[in-house]
This record gives sequence, structure tokens and C-alpha cells, in this order.
Amino acid sequence: MANTSTTISTSEDYRAALIDSRDEIDLRELFDVIWQGKWLIIITTFIAAVISVCVALYLPNIYRSEATLAPAAEAQGGGLSALASQFGGLASLAGVNLGGGNKADKSQLALEVLKSRRFIGIFIEKHQILPDLMADKKWDSANNQVVYDPEIYDATSQTWVRNVKPPRQPKPSLQEAYLAFQKLITVTNDAKTSMVTIAVEHKSPYITKQWVDWLVEDINSEMKTRDVEEATKSTEYLNHQIQQTNVADIRSVLFNLIEEQAKTIMFANVRQEYIFKTIDPAVVPELKAKPKRALIVVLGVVLGGIFSVFFILVRHFFKSEK
Repeated sequence: MANTSTTISTSEDYRAALIDSRDEIDLRELFDVIWQGKWLIIITTFIAAVISVCVALYLPNIYRSEATLAPAAEAQGGGLSALASQFGGLASLAGVNLGGGNKADKSQLALEVLKSRRFIGIFIEKHQILPDLMADKKWDSANNQVVYDPEIYDATSQTWVRNVKPPRQPKPSLQEAYLAFQKLITVTNDAKTSMVTIAVEHKSPYITKQWVDWLVEDINSEMKTRDVEEATKSTEYLNHQIQQTNVADIRSVLFNLIEEQAKTIMFANVRQEYIFKTIDPAVVPELKAKPKRALIVVLGVVLGGIFSVFFILVRHFFKSEK
């Protein structure tokens, strides 16, 4: 009985080992399968290479221009900080913002304004860049002109002719333009140095430089206008409060606050780079930023080869199962 059970156990082990050996991948067999399908691999890889070259050549050049900015120093920050420490509570009750000279907060606010829908919408309308943003097809380097897609925009009559479904109109809305503009602009802020980089990508290298310059100019102007309007309203309010009180100490404080608001207005009007100072201005790029045509071709060839090998192995597997 012992011999019989031993024989049965040995037989079962042999069968299990035989099954496992069949399930194991024979590398030599796989190599033979791949070698037999070498022409399919070669043809598929060649087709993938041709397609990759066509795609790489079809894609237009994209240029990138950027400017490096630093938060502008607060020239009158000392006076405002002193008043904020002495009369901050009274100023808050009076509805006046002394600020305290925190340039980091102001620059961060400016960056949020820069990325806002309202600012970008005003920027697009002010500089009339909608065709360059939404209908550009390529850049004519010989004439330094943007060639527009005739199916979207008729440059001769300056009319939008694109075919879209409602609620969209032939002329892109500011919501569409905002989404498109977001893809072209990059704003980064270095937390350690507080340096800000504004970069724009476009098919025309001259447009990239122009848009960066306009963005820097407009955000400085926007923040300047906001501070001047706030200081003007604060001055009007403080003058009204002076007329309402006869207490000498309070009147003295209010006069000091009015003086600082006047300094804010004067300071804003005499400085062009109000919130950001340009450290490294934008230039017209001579070299394209993308596409990486060589990388596109290499990836196309690699993916074509991998796909063809995978197809051959899967086909062989299904044939073996039958």
C-alpha cells in the first residue's frame, strides 16, 4: 500500500511539473515568434516613423518669451508703517487702509489679479488680440505676420467665419478667449526670492515679447489705479470726519492720515513700475521652444515597434490556445 501511494504521489507530482513546464515562457520560442514576424515589425515601425515625421513637420513652431520681475520697494513704506503702528486702530475704525508696506501681500494680490478673468478679458479687448489668440495658423517669418486660419477668421474683411453650434457665436466670447489665453501664459512665483516670471508662448516670436511687455505694463497700471482710487476715497472720507469733530488730537491724527494718502497718490503717479520692477525684460526669441521634432520621431518609432511586437505575441498566444 505504501508503494502504491508513493507511486500515485510521484505521478501527480510529475503531472504538476509537466503542466508548470508548459505554462513557463520559453524565451527561445518567443524569439522565434518575433523573428518570424520581423517583416511586420519592420513595416509597422517604418509606417510609424513616416507618420511621426509628418506630424513633426506639420506642427508649427512655438516660441516662448519671458520676463523676470521683482516686487517694487515701497518708497513711503516707513511713514505708513509708523502710522499703522500708532494709529492703526483708529484708521481701521475710520475705514482707511494704511497697508503697512507689506509688498509681498501686494505682489501676491497682483498675481491673482493678473490671472483673473476680468483682467485678461480687459487685456484682450484693450489690445485687440482676439484674432492672434483664437485664429492664428502659422507665422510668416518673411513678412513678420500671423497667418490666420481662413475657416475661422477672414483677415481681409476682419470678420469671424467659424462654424460653431449655439450658444457659441462665430466671434469667440471672452470666456473662450480666457481659456485659450490661460494655455499660453505661465506665471510663476519663487517663494524664496519673491521673484516673479511671466512667460507667453505663441507661434509668432514678436507677439510673445509684445504680450509679456503689455502684461507687465497693464498689471502695474491696474494696481496703481486701484491704490489711487482707494486713497482718493479715503481722503474724501477723512475730510468729512474732520468736519464732524472738534477734538484736537483726533483732528491731528486725521490730518496725518490724509497726508499719507496724499503721499500714496503722489508716489503712484510718479512711478511707472508701481508693483513689479523688471529685472530681466522680455526679448524676441530666436529659437523655438517646441515642438521637439526629434523626440516626436523617436517616440513614434519606439511605440510603433512595441505595438507590432505586442501584436505578434498576442496573435501567437491566441493561436496556441486554439
